[in-house]
Amino acid sequence: MQNPVWTHIAQQITQATGKFFIAKEQRSVGGGCINQALALSDGSQTYFVKLNDPTKLAMFAAEAMGLQELSQTGTIRVPKPICWGVDGSSYIVLEWLDLGPSNSQTWSLMGEQLAAMHRTTSDNGFGWHRQNTIGSTPQINTWSDDWADFFTEYRIGYQLKLAKRQGGHFPAADKLLATIPQILANHQPQPSLVHGDLWSGNADATKSGEPVILDPAVYYGDREVDLAMTELFGGFPQVFYQAYEQAFPLPPGYKHRKTLYNLYHILNHFNLFGGSYLTQANQMIEQLLFN
Repeated sequence: MQNPVWTHIAQQITQATGKFFIAKEQRSVGGGCINQALALSDGSQTYFVKLNDPTKLAMFAAEAMGLQELSQTGTIRVPKPICWGVDGSSYIVLEWLDLGPSNSQTWSLMGEQLAAMHRTTSDNGFGWHRQNTIGSTPQINTWSDDWADFFTEYRIGYQLKLAKRQGGHFPAADKLLATIPQILANHQPQPSLVHGDLWSGNADATKSGEPVILDPAVYYGDREVDLAMTELFGGFPQVFYQAYEQAFPLPPGYKHRKTLYNLYHILNHFNLFGGSYLTQANQMIEQLLFN
């Protein structure tokens, strides 16, 4: 008997695309540790579907809007959101992309395209028009005219509050929060559209070699946050950085700022997964304060 959620999703796909779709096959695929991920097919057309509990609908709606905002730049490929909603489970349906191996040309092009995407700016300052999530953690995007204030309050400060509730001990937290404006004092970035969660697991390529970025946590911020995160878990190939730098050179001081920007993600990983991320976060705080 057809699971009611698949019947509902198939109806929504039909309505969104104007092409009749009936869910005949569902198979699990890799999609991270936050959601259940499946390929949904009628035998000829396939879609990528993520499921979660009903309370996560806002997370999927924000993801869809973020993908739309990235797509509208016309710079780098993202999966097209088809529909999202809730019926027993919350869900989002995305365009299915046939992914394949990447090569140096792919990574070079990704560097160029990311640089072009980062030239998309906002007149509203830093933030976004709605809150979204980083993983499953709320990400606060209240507009701000001051980057240092935004990053202190809505990125590091917010993650530290959550981490302390999780039992995390950060002896130098208050000192760090007082120091962030000094770290960023001579740095006046433009508000660039950023992916927000750009590690190697969220960067891929189609079988034709076209770069693709996935699972964004978008907002308008310092473009360096994206570059910093690409270096956090293993790094991207060197040709990526060379192409980016040629297209949109980074200002002096990036190497110091990237530790601050990546602290946000390490704190978030502590909040999501616990464990050794607490030690890593405190080491990064020490590095920022005393190096």
